[in-house]
Amino acid sequence: MSTALGIVVVVIWAVLLFGRSRWWRAREQDDGVLGEPGTWPAVIAVVPARDEAAIIGRAVASLAAQDYPGDFSVIVVDDDSSDETAAVARAAGGLRLTIVSAAPLAAGWTGKLSAVAQGIDLAGDVPTYLWLTDADIEHAPDTLRRLVARAVAERAVLVSHMARLRTDSLAERALVPAFVWFFMMLFPFAAVNRPGRTAAAAGGVMLVDRAALAQAGGIAAIRTALIDDCALAKLMKTQGKIVLLLTRRSLSLRPYRRVGDIGAMIARSAYAQLNYAPALLVGTIIGLALSFLAPPLLAVFTGGWPQAAGFVAWGAMSAAFQPVLRFYRRSPAWGAALPVIAAVYGWYTLVSAAQHLRGRGGQWKGRAQAARR
Repeated sequence: MSTALGIVVVVIWAVLLFGRSRWWRAREQDDGVLGEPGTWPAVIAVVPARDEAAIIGRAVASLAAQDYPGDFSVIVVDDDSSDETAAVARAAGGLRLTIVSAAPLAAGWTGKLSAVAQGIDLAGDVPTYLWLTDADIEHAPDTLRRLVARAVAERAVLVSHMARLRTDSLAERALVPAFVWFFMMLFPFAAVNRPGRTAAAAGGVMLVDRAALAQAGGIAAIRTALIDDCALAKLMKTQGKIVLLLTRRSLSLRPYRRVGDIGAMIARSAYAQLNYAPALLVGTIIGLALSFLAPPLLAVFTGGWPQAAGFVAWGAMSAAFQPVLRFYRRSPAWGAALPVIAAVYGWYTLVSAAQHLRGRGGQWKGRAQAARR
C-alpha cells in the first residue's frame, strides 16, 4: 500500500512541476519597459464600496494621484454603506471623483456586480477603457499608465494585475502567499495569457475594453457570479486577448489578523469555485490529501522506497513554493509547512460547503450572496 502511495505522490508532483505551463515559476509579472501609445485613451475607474470607511481614503487618493496623461476620472458607487464611506472617499478624491449611491439590490444580482454595473452605466460611452478596482486597493502613481500601455500594445480586451496582498500578521505570512500560489495552480498565468479556454483575473485591478464588454453582454451577463473576476475573464476571453500578471504596484489594504479572517475569505468562494458540486468537493479533498498530506506521512512513518518518495514529493512542493515566497519576501522555510497550510485550505473549503448548505454561502458585508442549489 505504501509503495503504491509513494508512486502516486511522485507522479502527482512530476505532473504539477513539469506540466500546466510551469505555473509555479511566477514569471508573469508587471515589470519591464513598456512602449507608450501614440494617444492615451480616456479611462474611467469604477470602485464599488460598502462599509469601507477605514481604508477607502488611501485607495481613492491613490487613484486621484495617477500620473495618467489622458482623460481619467473616478466613480465610487456607495453600496448602502452604514459608515462614512462616501464622506471619506469624497475628502480623498478631489476633482476627478464622482460619488453615487447604489440603487437597491435587484433580485438575481450579487451586490458588488450590481454596484459595478451602475458605475459603468454612469460612465456611458465616454471611456475607451474601464478600470475596475476595489475600495481596498492602493495603487502606485504609474499603475494606470502601465495598464493602458500594455492593453494597447498587446491589443488586449482585459489586463488584470493580481495586487500584492498584505503579509504583516502571522496569519497573513502563513496563508496569504499560498492563496496566490493555489490560484496560480488552478489558473496558470501563462495559459491565461495565450489563446485557449483558461481564463482568470484578479478583481482588484482589471482594465477592461468598454466596447468589448458591451459586445459580450456587459456586466449583466455575469450578474449572478460569486467569483466575479474569473467570470469576467471568461466572458472577455470570448472577445479577444486577456492578460493576467503579478504586480507590486497595487497593494491590498485589507488586514487579515487571524487565521479565521483568512478562513472566512476562503470559505466565501471555495465551494462556488467547485460549482457547488459535492463530487468535486470530495475529489478536491482527496486530491489535497494525496498531494500535500501523503508525502510527509510517507516521509515520517515509512521506510525504504516509500519514505524516499515521500521526501521527494515533499521537497518538490517546497521547491515549487519558493518563487512565490520570494515575490512576497517571505522565508523559504514556509515551503516545508505547505502540508499544514494545505490542510487549513482544505478545512475552510469544507466550511464553505457547509455554509452554502445552510444558506449562508458567499457571506460578505452582511449579505449571503450565493443562491442555494
